[in-house]
This record gives sequence, C-alpha cells and structure tokens, in this order.
Amino acid sequence: MRSKYSSLSLRTAVKASVISAAVLLSSCATSPLGRHQLLLMPDSQMDEMGITAYQQIKTEQSVSRDGTTNNYVNCVANALLGALEKQGNWEVNVFVDPSANAFALPGGKIGVNSGLLDVAQNADQLAAVIGHEIGHVQAKHGNERMSIQTATETSMQMLQALSGEPSPEKQQLFGLLGLGSQVGISLPFSRKHEAEADIIGLQLMAKAGFDPRESVSLWQNMAKAGGAAQPEFLSTHPANSTRINGLQHHMNDAMALYNNAKSSGKSPQCRR
Repeated sequence: MRSKYSSLSLRTAVKASVISAAVLLSSCATSPLGRHQLLLMPDSQMDEMGITAYQQIKTEQSVSRDGTTNNYVNCVANALLGALEKQGNWEVNVFVDPSANAFALPGGKIGVNSGLLDVAQNADQLAAVIGHEIGHVQAKHGNERMSIQTATETSMQMLQALSGEPSPEKQQLFGLLGLGSQVGISLPFSRKHEAEADIIGLQLMAKAGFDPRESVSLWQNMAKAGGAAQPEFLSTHPANSTRINGLQHHMNDAMALYNNAKSSGKSPQCRR
C-alpha cells in the first residue's frame, strides 16, 4: 500500500519537473517564422558538430564525380544560397546513393543523394528539397531538437530523483512518461520542424526564381515513390497530404515572391 508521503512526493516531483520544463521552454529565441524556440547550444558548437559529421559522411559514402550531375545540383544550390540574407560559405556534394534524400548541416554543408534526381524531375522540384533542407539549418532545428532532448531528460532525471526509492510501479510510470514525452513532445516538434522547413524552403525557392508550385508536384512524386507509412502521430514527418496542404496554404505569398524575383531578372538556368 502506497503511503500518503510517497504520493505527495511524486506530485511534488511532477510539479517541479513541469515548472523546470516551462522555464526552459520560455526561451526568447524565435524561428524565422516567429515561433518560440528553446536553443541551449552555442552556434559555434553546432557548426563544429555539423562539419565533423559531414566529413565522416564523406569518408563513408561515395561522392559523385559526374561533372554534369554536380554542375546541375550546384547550380540549383547556389541559386538558393544566393537568395539568403546571410550567404556564408557552403559546401555541396552529390553522394552516390539510390535513396531519394538530401540534407543540410550547420556549418554550411549540403548533401544530395543521386537517387533524389529520379524523384525531383526538374530544377524547381530539386530546389524545393534543397530549400527545405537549408530551411532546417536557417531555423536551427538541430539545436532545438538537442535542446528539447536535454530538457526532457533533465526533467525525467529530476522526477526520478525526487520520487524516492525505486519500485516496479514507479518504473512502469517512468516508462510511460518516457513514451509520453516522445509522442507528446519530441515527435510533434519533429513534425513541426518539417512543416516549418517546408515553408522556409518554399519562400527561399520563390525568392531565388524557382517556381514554388513545383513543390507540390515534388511531394506528389514522393508519395508515389514511398511505400506504406505509419500513422502520422507516430512519425517524425508529416503525411505527404499534410505537407501538400501546408504548401498550398502559403502558395499565394510564395507566388508573390516568385513574381518579384522574375521581375528582377532571377531565372536560374539549371539543366541536367
């Protein structure tokens, strides 16, 4: 039989954990779209981690030496990077990998798998993917994910420390809380990051002179290329239909940016 003291201690621990998490999540950092963020890591540390990870990827995966492919991908990437307010120095490589994927890392690193070029059927669609990945870096999503994980783990450790001696009931509770934090915090933030990167990428490709309407076609292609997906609430990525709806919701604004870019002479001529 559980004592009154144990119940009070557990409630106190829960309150302390919630309060500490609330303080951390009240960070004044904001994303490019104005969303409040928790960012605990210095930018310099994130850049160093991104550069180190990229160097390791280059040693583990084959880098394409096909001149035509590299020129095409670099043409698209450079046009997007030229539309950034702070351009910096970026490295772009094509990796020989059949999966339809791309990534960008802090420290100015971009990777595009050769298999993506089978799904992104033109330069505008490729710009939608690379723009999306640049959007993750611009919004510091890697920093935010690490910060949320740190805050969640700290809160769980505090809860365990304050709850007293371990017991089977407490272990079960902590296991459920761990699952709850993943489904209730980590996964929704991952999906929110993906949706946010979609919009940042949409705006960026439009500013660079790529047709933002092709972003919808890109995700339609992705849906055809992909297999059966797990339920969205258990996935780190939104469903393709959710992504398309989000893009279409912001399409009028993106088209205005695109028309302005075209009027100013931006018309990337990137051909395979």
